[in-house]
Amino acid sequence: MTTLKSKLQADLNAAIKERDELRSSTLRLTLAAIQKEEVAGTEKRELSDDEVQKVIAKEAKKRREAAEAFAQGGRAESAEREKAEGVVLAEYLPKQLSDDELHSIVAQAVEEAKAAGAEGPRAMGQVMKIVNPKVAGLAEGGRVAAAVKKLLAG
Repeated sequence: MTTLKSKLQADLNAAIKERDELRSSTLRLTLAAIQKEEVAGTEKRELSDDEVQKVIAKEAKKRREAAEAFAQGGRAESAEREKAEGVVLAEYLPKQLSDDELHSIVAQAVEEAKAAGAEGPRAMGQVMKIVNPKVAGLAEGGRVAAAVKKLLAG
């Protein structure tokens, strides 16, 4: 068992003992998603910590999107629940990059792409290839793409 997965399991057990319904249900759903990922494919395997982190990030993104959908649909209590679940999952993810840190990484990548001869909005793919490995897990893809578009536009 991976260390992150075992931490999730231990935290689930503690949440059950403390009768923390929100935390225990969130961790149960996350562990179920991890198990589903482990048995996907042709044979069962153990996920590495990085893979477990990707599953947690995917679950957190689902919570953010659901909270937005509930808020737009006028279901404030459901939106709050989804946001609270997102906060629980955020504890298991690495700290996200600030806007300034992201901007500096993207600016550096844009300069590298320009040095390679790519300019304007068509350089988006080349810049993203440079940026993505540097910010993997530290910034959401939509934020990164928006920052790249902004810098390439001028």
